[in-house]
Amino acid sequence: MIAYSDLPHLNACLNAVSALLALTGYHCIRCGKRRGHRALMTAALAASSLFLLSYLAYHAHAGSVRYQGAGWHRPAYFSLLISHSVLAAAVVPMIFVTFVRALKGRFALHRRIARLTLPIWLYVSVTGVLVYLVLYQL
Repeated sequence: MIAYSDLPHLNACLNAVSALLALTGYHCIRCGKRRGHRALMTAALAASSLFLLSYLAYHAHAGSVRYQGAGWHRPAYFSLLISHSVLAAAVVPMIFVTFVRALKGRFALHRRIARLTLPIWLYVSVTGVLVYLVLYQL
């Protein structure tokens, strides 16, 4: 059984896995490998969904985690955290719409929103790992 104290580590891993799967899925579609793209993007969605569940469980139990740094690190961290948080809230419905359009075979509309969704999703996943590193490892 995983302890609540282990969830931040799991969350960082799930964010990293999600980013790698989404990037690999993007590479597949650029190479014309639709089945690989679909499988990898579905796996990225699953990893991100598990992250969200784990993140909510951790913060329901632990509350918010305060940043202890000082000096120039403090505004840099909060700039990263604010951009991450705002885009994280925005990307959830974007991912949902992107997937629904693909599942319905509405590929022109899927491509249009996917061009916005993917870079935001990657940014949120990567900055999620960075936030973890700053709070728990540095």
